[in-house]
Amino acid sequence: MTIDPLSRDADAGSSAGEHDARFTTRAKLILAILCAAQFIISLDFSILNVALPDLGRELGMEQADLQWAITAFALPSGGCLLLFGRLADLYGRRRLFLGGVLLFTAASVLATFAWNPGVFVAGRALQGLGAAAVIPTGMSLLTTTFPEGPRRNRALGVSGSVLSLGFTVGMLVGGAMTDTLGWRSTMALLAVAGVVLAVAAPGLLTESRGAHSPRLDLPGAATVSGGLVCLIYALSAAGAVRVVAMAAAVLLLGVFVVIESRAAQPLVSLTMLRRPTVAFGSLGGLITFSMMSAFIFLLTLYLQDVEALSPLWTGLFFGGQGVVLAVTGMVSSRVIRVLGAGRTLVAGLALQGVCTAAMTVTEGAWPALAVVCLASVGHMSVVVSYGVTVTSGLPDTVQGLATGLVTSAQQIGITVGVPILSAVCVTRVSALRDAGQAAAPALLSGVRLAAAVDAAVLLVVSLVIGYALLRTTSRRPRRTSA
Repeated sequence: MTIDPLSRDADAGSSAGEHDARFTTRAKLILAILCAAQFIISLDFSILNVALPDLGRELGMEQADLQWAITAFALPSGGCLLLFGRLADLYGRRRLFLGGVLLFTAASVLATFAWNPGVFVAGRALQGLGAAAVIPTGMSLLTTTFPEGPRRNRALGVSGSVLSLGFTVGMLVGGAMTDTLGWRSTMALLAVAGVVLAVAAPGLLTESRGAHSPRLDLPGAATVSGGLVCLIYALSAAGAVRVVAMAAAVLLLGVFVVIESRAAQPLVSLTMLRRPTVAFGSLGGLITFSMMSAFIFLLTLYLQDVEALSPLWTGLFFGGQGVVLAVTGMVSSRVIRVLGAGRTLVAGLALQGVCTAAMTVTEGAWPALAVVCLASVGHMSVVVSYGVTVTSGLPDTVQGLATGLVTSAQQIGITVGVPILSAVCVTRVSALRDAGQAAAPALLSGVRLAAAVDAAVLLVVSLVIGYALLRTTSRRPRRTSA
């Protein structure tokens, strides 16, 4: 089935029999379980951030080594998504989902009781491996449970808002728990949540996998996973190590493309990657997550070091953003039904870009809150619409792979944006400080320059995707053949 990517009907998946987006009670419970899993994983991405100083002191980790508390989770969680997504298609999504939940829970227990840095980092790496199994299988269970059209769009809207809300809640909960109960309580919370999920999920989820079970493309799986791990590591490293890791990533991903072009049963069909909805939908997801995560990082610096807000008030600031994300996620499916996923994707990127650009002339915490809330409306619109765009028109047999692409764009985006734009900011600040400028004005200038780059990337990509999808629809008539 070929999807007309900017068509309202095609993007929304609407038909005479799919006009009703209401859920049955069982469907609501399944959606709650799948969203809870996504929420727990997204919570894990941010809950530890404010606890790092305390964690480092207790475990004896040097400041330069604290990044491994984050990187150890990001490497497997971002690098193994496509592999686990494909394994789910072949061997069962429910089975792999439950296995990922159990691994994540056990790893959280290990991290809670870690007695030295090595054990803690190992626990975080196993958490990331469990997350790599849960994220794509949870998404593919969602897209195979809810048929393409209004129900799936609404389910993806709820899932997207819960996912983004988890990042915000993690910052608030992490700070409060670290101050009152210590950093170990943050890992213990994840372990308890994992136990509850492991008990509740089996009775609701039914097994789902492709009708045929071809052999797993082991060379393709090894090269793409290794390439993504090297890419994520390169973005976390520095100096010569970064250069070597980036070269390895380029080499492995290049070999992966060659392998997939020749494999009889490829891990990733290059034909599918050439679909405009898959290619440009994934690009939109990658850019919106990378630029929003960087924007949040820049705002954190601005609020605490320029506006002198306390960590508590900074957390409350982002709590306001979380409310906007949740509400936008709930209504995005209705917007997609009217505009189509392609148009919503392009408009969301443009809105996020324009609002991010406003940060270059914004002063004061309240105006900054207005800017980030409006940018979040665009961001969440993209989060929901790119998931709809990538997965629409694909058979259930490849939904695990498709959602693996969706979540890979998300995880890599979260990892990519901060180091790149923080480097832009730091370079500007260092130059101004060397020239004798005070710390706060220099930081403000650095934040504004990085925000300008952030906005430029968003606006350029929105134009590229809009042009590409419009060009596709003008050349390809809508049809429903395979």
